Amino acid sequence: METRRSYHTVEKEEIVSTERVQEIVEHAVKYVPSAFNSQSARVLVLFGKEHDTFWEKTTDILKEVVGDGDFSSSQARMDGFKGGYGTVLFFEDQSVVEGLQESFALYADNFPVWSEQSSGMLQFAIWTGLELEGLGASLQHYNPLVDEMVATTWDIPNTWKLRAQMPFGKPAQIPGEKEFQSLESRVKIAK
Repeated sequence: METRRSYHTVEKEEIVSTERVQEIVEHAVKYVPSAFNSQSARVLVLFGKEHDTFWEKTTDILKEVVGDGDFSSSQARMDGFKGGYGTVLFFEDQSVVEGLQESFALYADNFPVWSEQSSGMLQFAIWTGLELEGLGASLQHYNPLVDEMVATTWDIPNTWKLRAQMPFGKPAQIPGEKEFQSLESRVKIAK
């Protein structure tokens, strides 16, 4: 946890095999907990041309949103992500969440929240797993702008809700020092 950082510029150099990345992702998807063991997490891992396609199409969508405005800083960020080895797309299957809401009406309002909590744990588990292999990653949120593009490009079921994108690759820069607020202001202990 201490060494995990956000790397916004990553490179394509294969320092870990695609098979090892798949193992990390599958292990996390299998073992990260979920409320009522719902296992609502869904993941798409993009490598090579597919990874490039995601960031090219995302860039095009963002350019449309910005219009005639200055896109240079956004372009640099998109180039930093596209420069990577791959991207993990995180989804939550809403049919699972809705099924639990119907089956356990007393907790219906909580299932979407619990689904998001489980998704966050999965994102963190995969992020730290990639970091342990020497890969840099960051967590991005271009949804809902890219939702339709992702669904049509990779034939994603309409019940899968995109939650986050994680470009990863060989770190191309060293993040700055991380600052911390005092633990006394963030943690209370009652004995």
